[in-house]
Order: sequence, then structure tokens, then C-alpha cells
Amino acid sequence: MTDRADSRATSQTIRIDVLRGSPTSSDLAALIAVVPEAYREESSAATAEDAPGRSAWSLSQRSLRQPLRRDVGWGGFSG
Repeated sequence: MTDRADSRATSQTIRIDVLRGSPTSSDLAALIAVVPEAYREESSAATAEDAPGRSAWSLSQRSLRQPLRRDVGWGGFSG
């Protein structure tokens, strides 16, 4: 690892709550060694869509009226 990655890795703390059983120190050491690496691999592979697509709701709705024509103006109004 690089120096920057080393400092980032050492500054993060890992919290483990044992809910059942009594793991040995070697069990906890194996867990601490495996889980962060698996998390790094998963987070580096995770990507979000750049632009969200249209939802099923917006695809199924019909338009209620024609779009407004902005070029016509108020020509028919003689208030």
C-alpha cells in the first residue's frame, strides 16, 4: 500500500459486536483481516447510474393536455 492508504487504513477503527458465542482471538483476527478487504472490493465495484431513467410511474402516465405554445402569445385576449 502507499503511505496515504496506510494512514487512511490505520485511522479507521473497526467495531465488532459479538452477539452470540465466544470467538477466540484468532477468530477475531481472521474476521478483521477478511471483512475490510471484502468491503473495499465491493465498494470499488459498486457504481451508480449516471442519469436516472424514467420511472415506471412516469412511463405509464398519459399527458393531460397538449404542451403550451409559447409562440402564440395573448393574441386572442381583448380584456
